[in-house]
Amino acid sequence: MSWLDENPDIHNIRVATPDLNGQARGKRIPARFASKAESGGVRLPLSALNLDMWGEDIEASPLLFESGDPDGVMKPTERGFVAMPWLEVSTAMLPISAYHEDGTPFAGDPRHALANVVGRLKARGLTAVVATELEFYLVDDSDDELHVPRSPGSRKRRIGSEILSLQALDVWDAFFTELYDGCEAMDIPADTAISEAGPGQFEINLMHQDDPLKAADDAWFFKLLVTGLARKHGFAASFMAKPYPQASGNGMHTHFSLLDAEGKNIFDDGTAAGSDALRHAVAGCLKALPGCGLVFAPHGNSYERMVPGAHAPTGICWAYENRTAAVRVPGGSPKARRIEHRVAGGDVNPYLSLAAILGAALNGLEDAVDPVPPISGNAYDLDLPQIPANWGDAITCFQNDPCVSRIFPKDLVRNMVLTKLQEMRKLEELSRREQLALYLDSV
Repeated sequence: MSWLDENPDIHNIRVATPDLNGQARGKRIPARFASKAESGGVRLPLSALNLDMWGEDIEASPLLFESGDPDGVMKPTERGFVAMPWLEVSTAMLPISAYHEDGTPFAGDPRHALANVVGRLKARGLTAVVATELEFYLVDDSDDELHVPRSPGSRKRRIGSEILSLQALDVWDAFFTELYDGCEAMDIPADTAISEAGPGQFEINLMHQDDPLKAADDAWFFKLLVTGLARKHGFAASFMAKPYPQASGNGMHTHFSLLDAEGKNIFDDGTAAGSDALRHAVAGCLKALPGCGLVFAPHGNSYERMVPGAHAPTGICWAYENRTAAVRVPGGSPKARRIEHRVAGGDVNPYLSLAAILGAALNGLEDAVDPVPPISGNAYDLDLPQIPANWGDAITCFQNDPCVSRIFPKDLVRNMVLTKLQEMRKLEELSRREQLALYLDSV
């Protein structure tokens, strides 16, 4: 029996794929025609995966007039149908990926970029185990300023940071209960939730799993679910890197380890220091940080988060059990030895972010070079090489860094650069309020 047969209440389908910004692009299809999309896919212009944040075509893109703006064949991914519980009418999403007419994957598809890295790992007999931690704000955007939403009970605003406060979670219990129910319906492995450092800021961890593509799917679906449910409850949820200038930004920290063909964690050598493979992977992650900075900070607002002393890494360094470092090796049992990559903002495209992290680690394993020594103390107080601190520098580094060309196909790099140059020009004409409206619950 098919998924649709098991869910006869579904009224319509969204076939959807993430563009380079992680925006869902696709079509709405009546449920009675969904089996056709499931078996044969649908057709969309390949340029739909390369639009700016306003949903507009990229000027001078070779996907447009130069090539005739051709269609691609959008085939369902292995994930299959997924519920969309934030909508009032019973609806399902069918995630799709882009292919050319001859069946070859479209190089500008972010999911294919991650699949390529996963394939390189598998060729070395390695499987990545990945977990993500996603931070977001609940926001009242009903007037010209952003506020914490009023409590459903008291109608008061809780303006403190309330780090690890259970009371702050309890205030929004109806929202979080529906959010966890939605995660169950979408097969998203949501684990712990905590109140974070900003007013109305929370973090939910998604469990470790040995399928990076599913981990990226889950992070993408989770962002859609959180923002959709928040609007259903009468407020907004934002994964913006920095919605409030004076409060902590949103990050998407990524934990990963690598298993060999026998299922052994290659970062584990029985000690707290970890193996040579761990250090080589760290070296790869550090070397790729300048070039991949645009992936981890893809929007104009992203660079408001990337400032010293604001709980976001700025220096290129690593450490054991030190959250000021860009790359952290957590403590605990050696069997669970892993790397935490702390640079990405909550506004990233999860597919590109995981591709950049795992691809950089793989580069390090291939090069077998040791990293610089780990730091101790406050990274912000040290004289360290820096991750690009502004959008223009990040675009230039992404375009020219040889580490990037080892991870991402040249067509994707070109498309990303053209997209970000166009967005940078257009953003200069907007006020901060207009920028907030653009990014608030879209990234």
